[in-house]
Amino acid sequence: MSRSDDSILTTLKILIIGESGVGKSCLLLRFTDDRFDVEMAATIGVDFKVKPLEVDGNRVKLAIWDTAGQERFRTLVPGYYRGAQGAILVYDVCNRDSFRQLDRWIAELDTFSTKLNVVKMLVGNKIDCEDKREVTRDEGAKFARKYSMLFIEASARTREGVQIAFEELVRKIIQTPSLWKNEQKITVDTINLNDSENSNQPQRGCSC
Repeated sequence: MSRSDDSILTTLKILIIGESGVGKSCLLLRFTDDRFDVEMAATIGVDFKVKPLEVDGNRVKLAIWDTAGQERFRTLVPGYYRGAQGAILVYDVCNRDSFRQLDRWIAELDTFSTKLNVVKMLVGNKIDCEDKREVTRDEGAKFARKYSMLFIEASARTREGVQIAFEELVRKIIQTPSLWKNEQKITVDTINLNDSENSNQPQRGCSC
């Protein structure tokens, strides 16, 4: 173990889930690399990034899994829920159908998660497209309260809310020691794949 690893409190597995086109990969890219790619291709299966983060003096390493939203990749995903301490559920505030589908994503998370008290963060993305909004902030907050989730609205394009979303999620996980104490370090060799077939497909509403 390196000296830098000695200061790491723990490694946390975080999932980003939600419908295709809501901006999951853009949120991840903004958080990990502080970049925004308007032409980012759809994810095949699962993308994976590692990011260190310090919250309240606690330094952790995040292993973040960005899951594909397309139905044709659903059979690839269940195994990736195993061991996750946190999940970010994303919908597009400009697409009401992506908001309606959240119940299905929560049911899937509850079905395949191996940790009963996994911390959930609801993120309403694309608030930079206010003129196209279909889901109000109050609706998002009400839904989050219904499922005892954290809640924030964000924009991968402008950075607003992105860093805070991850920090608040990690803060809550750290405050729940049963989720991460005695956990072994997560090691992953997942390949980062992008769906070039879908990269030029038009997306509903504004970009991620």
